[in-house]
Amino acid sequence: MRRTLLVLGACSLLSACEPVAIALLGAGASTAFRYNIDGVASRTFTATAAEVKSASLGALERMGLALDSTTPIEGNEIIIARAPNREIEIELEAITKLATRLRVTARGGSIFYDNATAVELVQQTGKILDAPTAAAGASLSSN
Repeated sequence: MRRTLLVLGACSLLSACEPVAIALLGAGASTAFRYNIDGVASRTFTATAAEVKSASLGALERMGLALDSTTPIEGNEIIIARAPNREIEIELEAITKLATRLRVTARGGSIFYDNATAVELVQQTGKILDAPTAAAGASLSSN
């Protein structure tokens, strides 16, 4: 009799958790789905548009992506690059003379997007932009 009451008591506690567990599972699934659908990464750099463009082209080369085209559109610049199963679109927007927004969209071979590749391109662009600053800092600290 005790075991039965213990099992029934445990089941009643677990049944109260079911709606919470289902809600959390649904939220996790929608987050994973959104991660694969939007495929967009962006960041604003404290650098001129020309510097960010040069760094993003370097990031494309570093990642082995082939430059397809560059097109100025309404004060912005769109860079298209390709891999065998990806199309990359980079949008450069000069916010001020010294601030530039970089927006990267990576499309996979289907309706899905590749957020990981977009994020990596933004990170590689940042590393290239930071390299001269790091080298200058190392030079100053050695003196």
